[in-house]
Amino acid sequence: MIPNVTKEVIDLGDGRTISIETGKLAKQADGSVVVRMGDTMLLGTVVSARKASPGVDFLPLTVDYREKFAAAGRFPGGFFKREARPSDAEVLTMRLVDRVLRPLFPDDYHAETQVMIQLMSHDEEVMPDSLAGLAASAALALSDIPFETLISEVRVGRINGEFVINPSRAQLEESDIDMMIGASKDSIAMVEGEMKEISEQEMIDAIKFAHEAIKIQIAAQERLQAAFGKKDIRSYDEEREDEAIYAKVKAAAYDKIYEVAKVGSAKHERSEKFAEIKEEVKTLFTEEEQLENGDLISKYFYKTNKEAVRNVILDLGLRLDGRKTTEIRPIWCEVDYLPRVHGSALFTRGETQALATVTLGTSREANQIDSPSEQGEEKFYLHYNFPPFSTGEAKPLRGTSRREVGHGNLAQRALKNMIPAENPYTIRVVSEVLESNGSSSMATVCAGTLALMDAGVQMIKPVSGIAMGLITDGERFAVLSDILGDEDHLGDMDFKVTGTADGITACQMDIKIDGLRYEIMEQALNQARDGRLHILGKLTEVMDTPRPEVKRFAPKIIMTTIPGQYIGALIGPGGKVIQELQKATGTTIVINEVDEQGVVEILGTSPEGIAAVLAKIDSLTFKPTVGEAYEVKVIKMLDFGAVVEYTQAPGNEVLLHVSELDWARTENVSDVVNMGDVFMVKYIGIDPKTRKEKVSRKALMPRPPRDENAPREDRGPRPERRDDRGPRRDDRRDDRNRDRGPRPERRDDNRDNADNQQTPQE
Repeated sequence: MIPNVTKEVIDLGDGRTISIETGKLAKQADGSVVVRMGDTMLLGTVVSARKASPGVDFLPLTVDYREKFAAAGRFPGGFFKREARPSDAEVLTMRLVDRVLRPLFPDDYHAETQVMIQLMSHDEEVMPDSLAGLAASAALALSDIPFETLISEVRVGRINGEFVINPSRAQLEESDIDMMIGASKDSIAMVEGEMKEISEQEMIDAIKFAHEAIKIQIAAQERLQAAFGKKDIRSYDEEREDEAIYAKVKAAAYDKIYEVAKVGSAKHERSEKFAEIKEEVKTLFTEEEQLENGDLISKYFYKTNKEAVRNVILDLGLRLDGRKTTEIRPIWCEVDYLPRVHGSALFTRGETQALATVTLGTSREANQIDSPSEQGEEKFYLHYNFPPFSTGEAKPLRGTSRREVGHGNLAQRALKNMIPAENPYTIRVVSEVLESNGSSSMATVCAGTLALMDAGVQMIKPVSGIAMGLITDGERFAVLSDILGDEDHLGDMDFKVTGTADGITACQMDIKIDGLRYEIMEQALNQARDGRLHILGKLTEVMDTPRPEVKRFAPKIIMTTIPGQYIGALIGPGGKVIQELQKATGTTIVINEVDEQGVVEILGTSPEGIAAVLAKIDSLTFKPTVGEAYEVKVIKMLDFGAVVEYTQAPGNEVLLHVSELDWARTENVSDVVNMGDVFMVKYIGIDPKTRKEKVSRKALMPRPPRDENAPREDRGPRPERRDDRGPRRDDRRDDRNRDRGPRPERRDDNRDNADNQQTPQE
């Protein structure tokens, strides 16, 4: 049966298009689409269970994004040659889509839902992650799943002052903005990206530009939905409600929670008081009522708690810890906390604490990126760890979470553009979150800045970060600087901004409500700038410039270049030379061939070891100049000469023949030189007879006069004839012969012996 394909095309306005089609692939899914831009094709599918599992009071949504190696005509790495666990890049794309979709499902929809997006064909000119949100939303639009607010996501860059939608990877290299924006037709839902010190207004302009492109993509989804046939939304079991129980809980708890919230207290103290109020509320219900309606009691207590806390902020401008809306928690910092690491810093803000370490290495330690859509390496990368003890909890350890990958990536993007391009090191920053009560990723940025400067990394400028929050009831609103964990959980926005004194370097924003006005976003950005500069001042009080050199236990790196033909000599047969050199000097040596040159990285903590490696390289690449004099040392005695090595290039040896030792005749080499002697020789060049290098000691010595009375063998060299003596006798004879002309040829009979001649009679 020939499939009935429905298709819509989106015109990007610059000759590029995006198409969305359905009806050909994965027709048993609740919704499926193929999104194509250039030769990049994504398959997006969505399936949701018909009923929620018993006892589930949340949306079990899974967003999965995978890139197939076949899409780029490549084989997967590893022994089994098949795709395995998702890469960090795939996890980050999953988070980008999840953060936009999740708030838009109905609050009472709790059925297991799975959105799957896979890259089936990859075009190097198209970055697939910018199409993933469109594919997910279009698949949901064609299903009967209760998802009414369509969305899309685009990447925006700026090249030569002009904004570009969904730029290629090559274009991003020239862009000062790399932002992903997710939005519905009416409001922004998610922003994430990195920038090169742009202003707050420039960021707003980029978001607005992206939003206009998103509106066009949503209109295309609506046309596709209408052409395909809008399905009726499936029925599902809505959450059980009981207004009487809610009224009873609110009457008993609201005022008490309000009083606790407006006093201002520490996290654990506040949590204990809220827990006591909850227990008091439970005593108002019988054991039978608690058994039957315990879930409702807990739900309504949380709802009441949220309402009371938010109203304290909107009514009084006071927050849970007693701060005003623009106030930053107390900060203290320390550098050089860990004595043996290459760089370390401790950053504490209120009840959030991060310990950052820096490790310096060669290009061999670069983070290798090998995915269907990207290949390369990172010489600066950051890892973020969030152990359960940081929140006073005991939880199973199940490897690196998606959240840890996302927060680490945000901090990495915040700092990476402040690492100078000429930095020779590979740099790994690790942030250990030791306490957490809000914006631990921003604490990571601050601790990372100090640790990098402590390690002697010559950062262009220090970077700080702050997390902003929002509380609004639709009419009133309050923007909160440096939010707590509870304010993030109970609030309407989590907006993280990082930057230098001169501009924004990265951001991440998640909006939990519809219809966020741009004026609120502008206020949040301006308020964030004030907070960011305040925190930056605290950092620079501790350390305002990087250390001029790396620390005692940190390795120094020296880079040098050698001609390409010497790379093999430095490595040696089977790597013997370089391995022995590393072992003897306690260094790490890495050689990369660039433009037919060998770029050599020498990493070590011992200046002597590094100097020894440089000396070996000089020795291997040393080329003496004909006619120049060099100092040598005797390293071996032979019957016919001495083997000497250039003192400026140890290991570079040459034979000094016995005939070149002295002007006088030398019978025994040891009569002139001995082992270990150091003296000067002249480099003659390549001997045409032996095809070997030739040096001479006697050439640098004055030529002795000839003693005519001495025996012939002791007279020494014959002095050179003066030019005014004229030619030698033999030469004069030759000249006379040349003047006579050629001699006549001798007749054969004259040459024969007369005794041998015979007469005709004989």
